Amino acid sequence: MSSTPRFVNAVYYPGWSVYKGFSPSSMQIDCVDQVFYAFTRLNPDGSLRFLDEFGDSQKPVDGEQGCLRALAKLKRATPGLKTLVSIGGGGGSAEFPLVAADPACLQTFARSCRMFVDEFEFDGVDVDWEHPTTPRDGANFLALIASLREALPSPQYLITTALPTGEYCLRNIDLYVLGQLLDTLNLMGYDFTGPWTAVSGHHAQLFPQLGPQENIPPALCNSCHRGVTYLTSHNFPPGKILLGVPAYARSFGGACGINEQFQSAEEMEYKEIPREWTQAASVHRDIGAASYVDYSPDGKGFVSFDVPDTVRQKADYVKQMGLAGLFYWTSAGDLQGAESLVRAGYETLNAQGGSVGTTGASTANRT
Repeated sequence: MSSTPRFVNAVYYPGWSVYKGFSPSSMQIDCVDQVFYAFTRLNPDGSLRFLDEFGDSQKPVDGEQGCLRALAKLKRATPGLKTLVSIGGGGGSAEFPLVAADPACLQTFARSCRMFVDEFEFDGVDVDWEHPTTPRDGANFLALIASLREALPSPQYLITTALPTGEYCLRNIDLYVLGQLLDTLNLMGYDFTGPWTAVSGHHAQLFPQLGPQENIPPALCNSCHRGVTYLTSHNFPPGKILLGVPAYARSFGGACGINEQFQSAEEMEYKEIPREWTQAASVHRDIGAASYVDYSPDGKGFVSFDVPDTVRQKADYVKQMGLAGLFYWTSAGDLQGAESLVRAGYETLNAQGGSVGTTGASTANRT
């Protein structure tokens, strides 16, 4: 693995996966450039706490005590590998608004992050505040990132953040200023549809559905490209965007295609999807998505997921658009070998030219 890859291929490693037999050493580290350790939590005073003290720091893992030490060991054995601790997450973001609004808490936060990073041999911090949804939160979010940058100066340390493609969040943040502070922005190119939407749809499509957007339900208009376009049109550097790929599927029981009502919605890891589904999946290259319909009695219905072919298309898109690379949520959900999403992305990012099929014509005509 090159110590200075042209494109980054990154994964989130969820600490709880160690209880399912997936330790840091289980990752396909030969095709990974960065690892985000998910998650560490935030206290109301700005200090940090373990999400799972036993798993993070005490459980025997890969010959070390805890997943954090095991990841540090893996990093020492892998030249060029960068590791970051991800703070917050979907279930751990409630403290961010208050901490970010209090200068004293911000100082505590930045100081705690520096100590945590140095203790566990990380290269930096990934902020996963889900999500700043008001102008006040957006301004305080920038203050939080700025306090981190002061405590973790560049280029010695990396600072990243995970943000959605939705304008409900991005419009609250001065993206030009954010671009000056961050090393990369991890654009969450997934969860466009799910149990919260009125109809079924692809949950991680690269491009929006074709046709007049006014005739398409709002839930189906979101896309990776839409998020990238919004960022770059608001002066965020494309070369600092990592595009997210889900290593999991979303299913819509009772639906047989997009834009249909459904009775139930579920999530399953990519490695848990029946192989006959992925092998028989319909790959929609016009929008960069794959799907399968489970018609069996009490089946899953319409199922949306990525396959190696769609990941290669997203990697080609990254290269064409001059983005920083790809990331995956999560490494624990992926398969090994030829069906691996992470490996498909890595090989395409590092190949000369593009993979079979290109995104050029499609990208040029998208808005």
